Formats: sequence, structure tokens, C-alpha cells
Amino acid sequence: MSEQTILNVSEDSSLGNVEIAPVVIEVIAGIATTEIKGVSSTRGNFATGVAERFGLKSHGKGIKVELTETGVAVDVFVVLDYGVTIPVVAQKIQHNIRQTLKTMTALDIEEINVHVVGVQMEKDVQQENPN
Repeated sequence: MSEQTILNVSEDSSLGNVEIAPVVIEVIAGIATTEIKGVSSTRGNFATGVAERFGLKSHGKGIKVELTETGVAVDVFVVLDYGVTIPVVAQKIQHNIRQTLKTMTALDIEEINVHVVGVQMEKDVQQENPN
């Protein structure tokens, strides 16, 4: 894995460089993920959970961006709504992230891996059956 922490995206450097931090890609991918119908939430780590308890919104939670020698890899950790078709929703997530990142950053993403880490039951069902 490369130790590079910022992506240089400018092709013409006569005016200067354009660089994008990986956290920006995480935020864009996070928002693109939550736009998909059937996605209940993204699953972050302990630190994002603590930050959200203090009122800080973390749009990049549940998204991991890795800069490799061959390109950019994005891992998405999601909780889906009960009853959705997982492969269809996962494919929509991949497509929306790829399109949004291409439009906003002009980056070609090498791979987008969707990890389904949970299923959210309907709130009414949970309230009726507390067990």
C-alpha cells in the first residue's frame, strides 16, 4: 500500500495543483450511499460513534478509502432494511458511489466493496416483539 495521503488530480499543472484528501472521498461516498433506498445506515467505528454522541455528524462513517499503487479502493459498511434484495441494493450503492465520485472528483475508482454488516428490522416489529 502506498504511503500517499493526498490524491493529485490535476492534469494541467500550469496554474497549480489540485489535491483531494481521502476524507473528502469518504464523505462523498458516505452521502452517495445513504441516498440509496434500502440503506438503513452506515456502520462506523467506535470513534465515530462517540463523536456522534457529542452531536458531530460524521458523513464518512462506515466508509474506508485505500490509496493503492493501482488506484483507489473504497470499502462501504452498511446496514440494510429488512426485506430488500441485498445484491440489487449493493449494486446500486456501487453504481451511485462510482457516478458521484466521477462527477465530483473526476477520479476513476478501482473497486468499491460493499460489506453488509447488519439488517435493520422495521421499528413497528421491534416494538411489538421486545425479545
